[in-house]
Amino acid sequence: MSLNSVFQYLVPKDRKFIPLLESASSNLVEVSNVLYNLMTISDPVKRIEMVRLIEKLEHKGDEITHTIFSELATTFITPFDREDIQYLASGLDDIIDYIHGSAKRIELYKIDPIHPSMVKLAELIQQCAKELNEAVGSLRSMRNMTKIRESLVKVNSIENHADDLFDNAVARLFEDEKNAVEIIKIKEVLSALETATDKCEDVANTIETIILKQA
Repeated sequence: MSLNSVFQYLVPKDRKFIPLLESASSNLVEVSNVLYNLMTISDPVKRIEMVRLIEKLEHKGDEITHTIFSELATTFITPFDREDIQYLASGLDDIIDYIHGSAKRIELYKIDPIHPSMVKLAELIQQCAKELNEAVGSLRSMRNMTKIRESLVKVNSIENHADDLFDNAVARLFEDEKNAVEIIKIKEVLSALETATDKCEDVANTIETIILKQA
């Protein structure tokens, strides 16, 4: 048994940070589901309702992140390194921020119909959120490192797919769309969605750092 494992055995079980991080990752899953619904419904009124729901969930995420930071300032013993908890909480919050940004742009720019590549990117974000939620949930016990790593590898693979999808979508956009204003609008939303997948990969890398330190 490693010294790290002995220390973990002696330290009381965390009752603050893991539940809060699980709440943050669950909130991400919910936001990603709403984003996908926003992209796939045709009713403009319901689409705006989805934007408002994303705003509400984004505020909820901010509150969770603020609570985590407040707890870090007052708690002596943490389940893993303080900076890693901070990076993980901030990373999950960043993903939601970019989801919110893409949803707001759809509303403000009055994008209708939704570009097919936006739907595909929203689906990839949804998949990433599910895998990250699985990985964060597994941090509670740290017993199934293989399962955690499988989720992280999937996130990295999805992010690579999102990069290719974004590049191809923009290339086709310049070929097919003749209205320069529409090109700018659609490209900005696609860029925000693709950045959200980049942030998913950042969170995956943070979780990888955590489990390496705990091994």
